[in-house]
Formats: sequence, structure tokens, C-alpha cells
Amino acid sequence: MPLDHEDTATPAEDFRDGGEASLSREFVLDVEGAIALGDAERVHELVGDLHEADLGALLELLSHEARPRLVELMGADFDFTALMEVGEATREDILEELPVETLIEGVRELESDDAVAILEGLEPKEQAEVLDALPAQERIVLRRSLDYPEDSAGRLMQTTFVAAPPFWTAGRVLDFFRECGEENLPENFFEVFVVDPGYHLLGTVFLDALVRARSSVRLDEIMQEDRRRVKATEDGAEAARLFERYNLVSVPVVDESERLVGVLTIDDIVDVLQEQASDEILALGGVNPEEELTDNFWWIARSRFTWLSVNMLTAFITSSVLKHFQLQLEQMVALAVLGPIVAGQGGNSATQTMTVAVRALATRELTRANAVRIIFRELAIGAVNGAAFGLVTGIVAANWFHNVGLGPVIALAMFTNLVAGALGGIVVPLAFDKLKFDPAVASGPFVTTITDVVGYGAFLTIASLWFHLG
Repeated sequence: MPLDHEDTATPAEDFRDGGEASLSREFVLDVEGAIALGDAERVHELVGDLHEADLGALLELLSHEARPRLVELMGADFDFTALMEVGEATREDILEELPVETLIEGVRELESDDAVAILEGLEPKEQAEVLDALPAQERIVLRRSLDYPEDSAGRLMQTTFVAAPPFWTAGRVLDFFRECGEENLPENFFEVFVVDPGYHLLGTVFLDALVRARSSVRLDEIMQEDRRRVKATEDGAEAARLFERYNLVSVPVVDESERLVGVLTIDDIVDVLQEQASDEILALGGVNPEEELTDNFWWIARSRFTWLSVNMLTAFITSSVLKHFQLQLEQMVALAVLGPIVAGQGGNSATQTMTVAVRALATRELTRANAVRIIFRELAIGAVNGAAFGLVTGIVAANWFHNVGLGPVIALAMFTNLVAGALGGIVVPLAFDKLKFDPAVASGPFVTTITDVVGYGAFLTIASLWFHLG
């Protein structure tokens, strides 16, 4: 049952204001209660004024059954832009349950890039039905965007932009803005693209330059001819790096013939950057980048099983090294106690190096041009830290077990493993990147195996030789 209206007034207001109480369970329960009763008026009262980002957050918190019902009860007032604020799994979950008529009305109100994101999540039959119901011009534009590769700039771009011929004057462009009216212009834009009759991009005039110019100045006199641009078929991640490197807010998108087909804006790119960062973090932890909190229990278990299987196999490799030194371990308990310290410290050092390497590869900071220099830098760091921790560990071990011989043994092993960890932490990601495998996904188990095998192997080998010769 829904809570009393007076009890939920504050949470609802806080939700609209983006306060901490916006995620309160009481507010979500009140919304779910209104949905369960089919009370469209109460649903509108609670969520009708929410920003699309807040509405997306609410959708994530609602139950599987309540999400599509909320959309239906809101009717034409539901802002489909909110579906851009939820995870892919949640969005697909909602779209699967909505009638085609609702999807058609929703897509009509969206910017082209958001409409493409909705359409690409539909089954082919539903996608065709929605497209066929749209006006011919919109249908052609959206189909062309859907023809571009997945995650390409063509899928991310907005196809609504302002273009003008080079002979137009600044005054004529401003008059054009006023005559068009708000409904016929892009919701947000930063520039006017200068094109020839074939729509080939000649240059760009930013709005600040436009309003400062005299009314009689032609666009080709004030345009930037060397404006950076991206191909529609180019990977969205590459376009994002262009924004990062040159501090851009928008970039024109052209086809293979340099004809202007759309524009990428910073809000599109922020989503790409966030998704990239999230994917890298999840991959480093052995988690499928597509995994979300709302995913099915068994799907998550299966997706994590593969990574854990690889780790288990590498653990057996480490155990085989220990088995080789079984006699020495039985004779001297101190070796079994101190071995994990050497292996663990090497693993920590390798993880630091690997994380830096994977990030540098993802951002294209680590390339063939500087790879050798970076490798030697990491080796030097490993050597310095290895010497420092080796000295400290050696002193502690010698005093702990009252055995002076253990000091140099563990010190030398610690130095060896930290150097090996630093080397493995950068060479392994580089090798996988060279082989066209994602280094974030593939590097972890191999780097861990290297440090464990080298750590235990070096420590026990050095200990055997030291005490044998002694």
C-alpha cells in the first residue's frame, strides 16, 4: 500500500532537488504503491517534475514489473531521455515490455543520437515497426545512423545541426536563427558549419565569433578552416580521446567523402569516457564489463566463473613450484612462513605497474615510441623498492627467527621478485595489446602467476643454495 501523502511530501520534494533523501526507500515505495494501484494522477504528482537524470535513477530502483508500468502511466509526459540515464540491462528490460505504439511516440521526441540508442536495443522486428511509423526524413536519418558500426562516431552523433553556405553574412545567419524559431533549431549548439553545395565541410564559425562580427562580414572570412573533425565510421573511443586532448566541446562528423553528416557534443563524449573507465576497472578485477547490479544472478555467476577458473589454473602452477621444494619446506618452517611475504609484495608491485600500463595503453600514452623508456623506468622503480624492502624484510626476518642467514636470503629474493613484478607488470599488458587482446582483461592472472612463481621460486632456490653452501 502507498504511504500517506503527507509522510512522503518531503522525500518527493528532495528528489526533485537532487538531495540525499531523493533515494529514500519511503519515496520509492510510495511510487511503487501508486504504480501498483494504477494511480496515474498520483504517479504524475510524484515524478512528473523530475529531471531525466533523477527519473533514470528512480527507474533503476524500481522493481522489474514497476518500470514499464511507470512509463505507461506517465503516457506522453514520460521523458524518454531518462532511458539514457539507466544501465543498458535496465533499458532493455523496460523496452522489452513496452508496446510498439509507446516506443514510436517516445522516439519521435528524442534527439537523433538518443533515438539511435533506443532503436539499437530493440529486436529487428520492433525496430522496423518503429522506423516505419516515423516521418520519411527522420526514418532515413536514423537508418543511416544505424548502418554505422556499433560504438562508432556515427552512432553517437546528433544529426541535427546548423549549416550555411560560405557567402552568407553574419547578419543573415542571425536573422535565420530568429526566423527559424526554437523548435527548428538544435536544442544546444555551439557553432555554424560552413558547407559547399555538396555539403562538404569547409570550416566552422563559433557563435561567439558570429555575434562579435559585423553584420556584413561573410562566413568564409571568419570561419576556422582547420577545424578538427572525425569520420562517422571512427571508433567512439578515438573521438573521445580527441575531445580530451584538445579540450573540445563539439566536433563535426563527416563521411568518407568529407560531407558533413552530424556533430558530436561533449555530453555524448562524457558518457563514452565514463563507460571506458568503468569497463577498465571491471576488467582489471576480472568482472565482465557488461555486468550490472540489476543483472540475473546466474548470468553473473557464469560470467565470473571463467576468470576464477583461469586464476585457479595459475594457482596450481604456483603450487607445483612449492611442491618442488617440499623437502626444504619440511626442514625449515621459516621458509613456509616468509615465502608468502615475498610473493605478496611482488604481486602488489606488479599490480601497481600493470594498472599504470593498462591505463596508459587505453589512453594511448604508452606507445612504441616510449615503450622501451617506460620499461626501463619501471625496472628502476622495482629495483629501488626491491632493495629498500629487501633490507627491511631481511633485518626483520633475521631477528624474528634468530637466524642471521635468513636476512640476505629474503632480501635478495625480495629484490628479485619486485624487479620481476615490475617487468611483468608492463611487458605482459604490452604483449597482449600487441596481440590485439584487451590487456585489462588478460593481464591479471599472468602477472600474478609471474610474481608468485618468481617469488616462491627465487626465495626457495636462494635459500637452498645459501644453506647448502653454508
